[in-house]
Amino acid sequence: MRFVFWAAAGIIVYTYLGYAALLWVRSRWRPRPVKSGPCLPSISIVLVVRNEATCIERKLKNLMELNYPPDRAEILVASDGSTDGTNHILSEFAGDSRARVILSAESRGKAAGLNDAIKAASGEIVVFTDARQRIETDAVRVLLENFADPEVGCASGELILGNPDSGEPARGMGLYWKIEKMIRQMESDSGSVVGATGALYAVRRSLLVPIPPETILDDVFIPMRVLRQGFRVVFDPQARVWDLPDLGTNKEFARKVRTLTGNYQLLQLEPWILSSTNPIWFSFVSHKLLRLVIPFALCAALVASSFLPGPIYRIALVLQIAFYALSAWALVRLKHNPLARIADAAFTFVLLNTAAVVAFANFVAGRKAAWVR
Repeated sequence: MRFVFWAAAGIIVYTYLGYAALLWVRSRWRPRPVKSGPCLPSISIVLVVRNEATCIERKLKNLMELNYPPDRAEILVASDGSTDGTNHILSEFAGDSRARVILSAESRGKAAGLNDAIKAASGEIVVFTDARQRIETDAVRVLLENFADPEVGCASGELILGNPDSGEPARGMGLYWKIEKMIRQMESDSGSVVGATGALYAVRRSLLVPIPPETILDDVFIPMRVLRQGFRVVFDPQARVWDLPDLGTNKEFARKVRTLTGNYQLLQLEPWILSSTNPIWFSFVSHKLLRLVIPFALCAALVASSFLPGPIYRIALVLQIAFYALSAWALVRLKHNPLARIADAAFTFVLLNTAAVVAFANFVAGRKAAWVR
């Protein structure tokens, strides 16, 4: 039982602290700065939408206002069986020479829409984005500067959960996302990032391969295929895109379940990721896979500490119970209480690990995580 406790504790500590510490050392001991510089290749901005009538017009205007030469940029929008008026809004932009629309009468999934758009793309670089987020005016130009380095095959922007006026919140999901971006930055500083930010990332068109129709995480599948071809995947925090800081607990939970289910699926689609042919297999295991193990390690640590004698295990048990009690307290939403920020962080931690359990159940049962708005 002692072995179970310490093994579980070791996995938890390494996943959330140890890996970050190793990255910090590696990024300073063996840095790999990107040789960025002015770079204005032809680009194809791609997005796949389904029933996005509430935001697609705003998104298209955002894309057309980007600080990038209009004669070197095209916008490709694939509508995946939209039924809510999205196609009508897209038709209003059909007369603009910068925008092309690809309509699908039936819903085939995001991956199929991406494949259609990639086939139609003519730019040297394909820029991927989503419908909801707002891209800063200079973000694409800044992101493209990374491709002045011939070793870079994919560049990811930074998603900020907040708004330009108030910035990014430092609690709950905002705190989690800040920590996640710190890890991505250190991965990039010393090599390559595990995956990209789906709201804004760019890839050399020559490196793109067909995406399996059932793929959930295109923003991990595509970067991993870029890595397999010997190119780097980097993170650029200056290429910023903004999104809502809180979509609601239910939506955030569903989104996280889908993401974590996608990690399991990726191992089925791309088993080479765990082999020596993956240049960043260690980072993939540390950053992605161990997070899938964490909820089971947490349960093991709680059960083991409740049975083991001795003050160390008693203290560990009390601390765990107090932590979970704090996460429940966050539901009361006492925003001005001194413990509110800690409670929010605890609740987010529990929420994310509960999502990992549901994702595992989906994987074992063979349930698919559908692409939804």
